[in-house]
Amino acid sequence: MPAATPQASPSPARSPGPAPAATPSPALQSEPVSGQPGAPVDYPRPSYPDLLPHFDYDSHAGLETRETNVEKRGDVRLIEVNYAGASGDRVPAYLLIPHGNGPFPAIIWGHWLMKGSPLANKDEFLEEALVLARAGVVSLLIDAPQVRHDFVEQKGANTLELVKQQSEAAGHQVIDLRRGVDLLLGRHDVDRKRIAYVGHSWDAHVGAILAGVDTRICCYVLMASGYSDEEELFASKDPGRMAQIKEMGEDNVREYFHEYAWDDPVYFLGHTDRESIFLQFASHDGISKEQGQKYLDAFSSKDKKMEFYDAPHALNATARLDRARWLQKHLGMKKIDETALGQIEQLK
Repeated sequence: MPAATPQASPSPARSPGPAPAATPSPALQSEPVSGQPGAPVDYPRPSYPDLLPHFDYDSHAGLETRETNVEKRGDVRLIEVNYAGASGDRVPAYLLIPHGNGPFPAIIWGHWLMKGSPLANKDEFLEEALVLARAGVVSLLIDAPQVRHDFVEQKGANTLELVKQQSEAAGHQVIDLRRGVDLLLGRHDVDRKRIAYVGHSWDAHVGAILAGVDTRICCYVLMASGYSDEEELFASKDPGRMAQIKEMGEDNVREYFHEYAWDDPVYFLGHTDRESIFLQFASHDGISKEQGQKYLDAFSSKDKKMEFYDAPHALNATARLDRARWLQKHLGMKKIDETALGQIEQLK
């Protein structure tokens, strides 16, 4: 249950994306029950075109990119930058530039938000991106809104208010990622037809929405996430989640899912025809292979696959190697140093 809306520009211009369909394709959701005493409110199904305006932004607004530090990692340039994001705030990022003139393929990386992890920020994928940079890949690694210095978690807020704040951050992040695509496309050394996205956990959730909103990214690796929030929550037999629903009130939760339907990936999976999709699941997360297959089937991509790993939410070195090989194939990059990939410290 993540959630809310970023500030939209007064003159939003949607970047190239899938043609709006008359109805969404929430392939994983069941119909609400109504007409009985105590039954949940029968909210109307949201329309895919009606959800898209939440991610509009002014694509002509300047990025105002600022470099704050440049260093060399071997023959790779590691540049600390920030650029104007969804509401004109600054998006902190690393930009990795390979040796040579390009045009290079590029990857945008979205990190997990695991509390207590020192790598719950743009550093999560830095070492992995450095290995791929030596194979000729430009990378943009951005901080999610929740780990930026100006993010303030609502103090004293109840659970539902905190969930809504997370949804607001998700909407914000989708636009910040689209602005990141703008940044990459403005570079002469990036091949505009070879831009991929890798997202972990919360940023996999965000990435699934992005895939249904913006078609300039050709390939997605989405790691350790579910993709149908409302169905998952109400179908769960987990005592903790059931207690969470009771605490918030079922009617309030259903109202939330209606109000924030734009933050449920299920409505976007059926609009990913032009993208290639690779889903990576952690067996310790509790998502079954049958559920994983349902997610995969819901993506309308013609080129899609999934893999399960005997691993915790952080996944493992095998998953890292699999996604590097998949990206190598889909982006046409040079040979990757797989030994260096295997030496990266395991995420915890």
